[in-house]
Amino acid sequence: MLRFTCIILICMLGSFFSFARAAFNLSLPHQHPFPESVVHDVQRRLNVSVSRRQALSVSQKDQCLTGNPIDDCWRCDPEWYNNRQRLADCSIGFGQGTLGGKGGRIYTVVDSSDNDVANPKPGTFRHAVIQDEPLWIIFSTNMVIKLKHELIFNSYKTVDGRGTTVHVTGNGCITLQYVQHVIIHNIHVHHCKPSGNADIASTPTHVGWRGRSDGDGISIFGSQKIWIDHCALSYCTDGLIDAIMGSTGITISNSYFSHHNEVMLLGHDDRHLADSGMQVTIAFNHFGEALVQRMPRCRRGYIHVVNNDFTAWEMYAIGGSANPTINSQGNRYTAPVDPNAKEVTKRVDTDEREWAGWNWRTDGDLMVNGAYFVPSGAGVSAQYAKASSVEPRSAAYIDQLTFNAGVFGEARAETGSFVYPGSVGNSGSTGTGTTSGGEGSSDDGNYFGMIFGNGAPPESTPPPLTSTFLFLLIILILYSITNQGALPPLLL
Repeated sequence: MLRFTCIILICMLGSFFSFARAAFNLSLPHQHPFPESVVHDVQRRLNVSVSRRQALSVSQKDQCLTGNPIDDCWRCDPEWYNNRQRLADCSIGFGQGTLGGKGGRIYTVVDSSDNDVANPKPGTFRHAVIQDEPLWIIFSTNMVIKLKHELIFNSYKTVDGRGTTVHVTGNGCITLQYVQHVIIHNIHVHHCKPSGNADIASTPTHVGWRGRSDGDGISIFGSQKIWIDHCALSYCTDGLIDAIMGSTGITISNSYFSHHNEVMLLGHDDRHLADSGMQVTIAFNHFGEALVQRMPRCRRGYIHVVNNDFTAWEMYAIGGSANPTINSQGNRYTAPVDPNAKEVTKRVDTDEREWAGWNWRTDGDLMVNGAYFVPSGAGVSAQYAKASSVEPRSAAYIDQLTFNAGVFGEARAETGSFVYPGSVGNSGSTGTGTTSGGEGSSDDGNYFGMIFGNGAPPESTPPPLTSTFLFLLIILILYSITNQGALPPLLL
């Protein structure tokens, strides 16, 4: 009986050690080992672009060189449309190196319909994004794509809306689940609603059952190397952009957010340890009219918020729980009139004795109309603030850097009376979306019911042979001790 108990105990310990090893092995694909070096590189690129523009004469300071390192990378080429894939070389921050469809063929969307989600018609947007090969997706003309169900991307895709006006709206909207290297550029995403309980194609050869989605504008789930640039997002049911379940290597830049409640969620759940490896750059965006909260709301991870323009908020701008690192540099925060909502930051459902050690830093931010940022952890140290050899570009450049935020060449939705083409019943809508459970909720939704087929995560790796051998050796020793040195029958 004793030896049997010992064997059971050792097996249980082995299982525990395997679980502990998995729990603390937080390295994700494309997670950068030195996030501060990525922050410094963003500042270096920004300083080079601004300095280059400052060196020009007054007559030379045209629309080309803005000082924005992303835009200046490709817009100065008058024939950029003949070299569209140059855009893939222009990303910065944690999403730098996102390939999208670079090296692949150009796929032109000529049909705005979305009638068959299980067998999409060639020439449609859905047919393009599910292909297995790298593709650079462009549009033949202006179009409103009203989705029947969520649009599930395959890896290595670029959506390039430059030169056209493209609206993605309807049911489900954009889902990036267990994919990598996706660029979404210069499109509108709005009025997205929950959908699902349907068979939907995720590749040319796989169709699977999808549970109900949340109605996010762009849902990033267990994905890496994602770059969202020059998009306009508003009026969705849940988040405008959510990145959860071990997503990392993400840059969200030059985009315009408006008319929404819970704008951006980074991190699935306080208990989800994999999100500790999440790294996100949020740069040169304009957080505009009628926004309430979550710009972003962070759980774990390292979030670099740099040179964004926060026009206003109703509750707070940046929030978090579960000890995320938030590095806020060179932003302009304009507080609302409400005297009870002047604070930029919010620690969600956490006692000050706990969050006092979280690393939340403000560096070079401009506070307007009584706004104030509450730093914590190393962020309150003057020595930490001066540790970088590259200073953040001043918030005085915000107007210049965010001038083109959103979709190029289009008026922003600055007023609640703005009506998108193809939208239904949005007159008089506040556009703040809906929420279930409030800030204290876990935001679980029905994520796990949405996983299917090749969209499922990789199978867990079995314990290494060395660990297995060690457990067997311990069992053998204990067996010998309890039997006065006798070997187990299987080894005789």
